[in-house]
Amino acid sequence: MSKTESFFKNIKGKRVCFVGIGTSNLPLIELFAEKGALVSACDRQDYNSLGENAVRAEKAGAKLILGDDYLNNIDCDILFRSPGTPFYRPELEALKKKGVIVTSEMEVFFDLCPCKIIAVTGSDGKTTTTTIISELIKAEGKKVHLGGNIGTPLLPIIESINEDDYAVVELSSFQLISMRQSPEVAVVTNLAPNHLDIHKDMDEYVDSKRNIVLHQNAFSKAVLNLDNDIANSFSENVRGRLAKFSRKEKVYNGAYLENNKIVYNDYGKKTDVIDIKDIKIPGMHNVENYMAAISAVWGIVSPENIVKVAESFGGVEHRAEFVREFNGVKYYNDSIASSPTRTAIGTLSLYDEKIIIIAGGYDKHIPYEPLGPVICDKVKTLILLGDTAPKIEQAVKSSANYSENNPVIINVNNMEEAVKAAKDNACEGDIVSLSPASASFGLYKNFMERGNHFKSIVNGLK
Repeated sequence: MSKTESFFKNIKGKRVCFVGIGTSNLPLIELFAEKGALVSACDRQDYNSLGENAVRAEKAGAKLILGDDYLNNIDCDILFRSPGTPFYRPELEALKKKGVIVTSEMEVFFDLCPCKIIAVTGSDGKTTTTTIISELIKAEGKKVHLGGNIGTPLLPIIESINEDDYAVVELSSFQLISMRQSPEVAVVTNLAPNHLDIHKDMDEYVDSKRNIVLHQNAFSKAVLNLDNDIANSFSENVRGRLAKFSRKEKVYNGAYLENNKIVYNDYGKKTDVIDIKDIKIPGMHNVENYMAAISAVWGIVSPENIVKVAESFGGVEHRAEFVREFNGVKYYNDSIASSPTRTAIGTLSLYDEKIIIIAGGYDKHIPYEPLGPVICDKVKTLILLGDTAPKIEQAVKSSANYSENNPVIINVNNMEEAVKAAKDNACEGDIVSLSPASASFGLYKNFMERGNHFKSIVNGLK
């Protein structure tokens, strides 16, 4: 009997509760009900707000626990924590003291997965890097299962995963905080202050990320960003092989830049991989993403297939995504830019000329001061909305390189007003980019909904 068969046999008759009735938990609710577990699902939202998700969970046989007290009325043997539910919540601590097993989809997936796992974490760039890695391995003719924080749960398909496949997963700090297993290949793109509205402090955030390498064995591989002090500090925790990538320095094992080419140095054996001008997705941050991905798959994917993917892969939706050209103005959707660093080193590094950006959103209590000077350098018109609008405006106006109307700052109430302001202030040849530097909550469920709303408004311009 396989480990997976044994796990599901033991689940039969157990009371299993899932926190959150979102689209990523629904396949899990259905799977565990099908395997004979007594399933319940809890959520802060009421039945009407959950809509089709509540109907689908009930149809699967789940008992629903809804409303503000949703974590106080749980009676179960096993609880699956959603990534958005803080690991140290008092209600979860109380359940653990009563003997309830508190786990997560990714923890169980790591326990049961029969194939090699390549996992990526970081503050910025992790989704693009994860997707590039999956595209590279697919180009080599291997079967890839892409999931984790990228939005697709992998546990529901665990029974169809074979030993020769690859699981490529993106992991957030919320997933990693409780994990005590690390992948065969771990990638850390970079680390900067993020999610400090949920984590108690920066140390907790960094220590959560550290779990990606902390439990690796001697046969594993870690890929770290040499140019990022926090990511590079994980070197001391690496048990297996260590590869580094760098835009600034040559490395002995890993990828680096030399004469505008990505070079891979395999313990002294150097290979010119690709000229960065041949990478289809724009921006130096995407060159870094490729260096991280190449370092992760070196020895699995041929240099020829790496080049093929780099020349053809058009990027991930909501990441510097071209929407349309209207009246000679190009509109881009970079809704994924939910932190100041993502806007600064992402969107604002892509274009040579000064651009128009739409920014602002939910406040994750991240400092905005470092973003101000970059906006003054790179932005002609700054359109602000949401809770962080005053913080971003203050950061810009406090910058040494700010002068009156450089940039022009316009405050608006919603995305419709933001796109109208961009259209009214843009001239032929301009670039307009949604690049919020803030989370979407409050105005939208997530960055995808925000990006899709922006795109629908832009596509409706007449």
